[in-house]
Amino acid sequence: MHAHPDDETLATGALLATWAAAGAPVTVVTCTRGERGEVIDTPTHPTGVAHLEGDGPALAAHREQELAAALDALGVTDGLFLDTVGGPGRLEDSGMAWVAPGIAGPAPDSGPTAFTRVPLDAAAGRLAAVLRDRRPAVVVTYEAGGGYGHPDHVRTYETTVRALDLAADPGADVDGEPWRVPERWEVVVPADRWHAARTEVAASARHRALATEAGLTLPAPDVDPPPVAVPDPELAADEVVTVAVEPVLDRVLAALRAHATQVQHAGATDLPGVCAHYALSNGELAPVLVDATVRVRR
Repeated sequence: MHAHPDDETLATGALLATWAAAGAPVTVVTCTRGERGEVIDTPTHPTGVAHLEGDGPALAAHREQELAAALDALGVTDGLFLDTVGGPGRLEDSGMAWVAPGIAGPAPDSGPTAFTRVPLDAAAGRLAAVLRDRRPAVVVTYEAGGGYGHPDHVRTYETTVRALDLAADPGADVDGEPWRVPERWEVVVPADRWHAARTEVAASARHRALATEAGLTLPAPDVDPPPVAVPDPELAADEVVTVAVEPVLDRVLAALRAHATQVQHAGATDLPGVCAHYALSNGELAPVLVDATVRVRR
């Protein structure tokens, strides 16, 4: 369950690719089409589509194509937008503003069709219908802070939690069979590993050279972490699942590169604890840890 195209790869790419490679049925639900996203188009990452930024319908259509290509790279065959389920009405990107390094906050001018303005039960009811139809064993989304604070990510978390409650209602039996509430998994990163990975990238001569050549910046290891980085003492061993990224790294990198308007300079590396890097529109090189981590909430 994700907010925009590219989030499925950035947050859960290794998990999706691992499940798909094992032959498990995987469904990706995307809440909006990222209509208000920034578009990367630089001399070192030329996409030729800078004109799409600010043109909501055109950017939405383009990002639908990027999402389809990314899901194909990950091996996922079942993807849908939340607003294609249930009643009429488009769900659109609410926008964001960078309020601190790596931390997003709400945009001041979100429109009436913005995902965050839609009543929670209206969005959650749509997702509940998907849950009843697919009957998943696990539902994966962000933690309560939405990973890095984007209002659509936070709303996606809230929608997921509420949808699980709605789907668990006694009246939600399907074909006479009771609803079995799936586990809810939250994407997290142990805070110590978050800091260590950023330190490795910042100290790497190769990444310093890449940053200089591509006009990027290196991560600052000593900044306050985003919500996705959870203090290690808060992650009990019996509630954490880890997924090795390296066995599916080629798929994950291909999916990252499919989101060319949002992700730049994705590539493999071999730093301790880090297997790849990429940058978003903020131009900061970010590490991909060798293991992806989720916290099991129920």
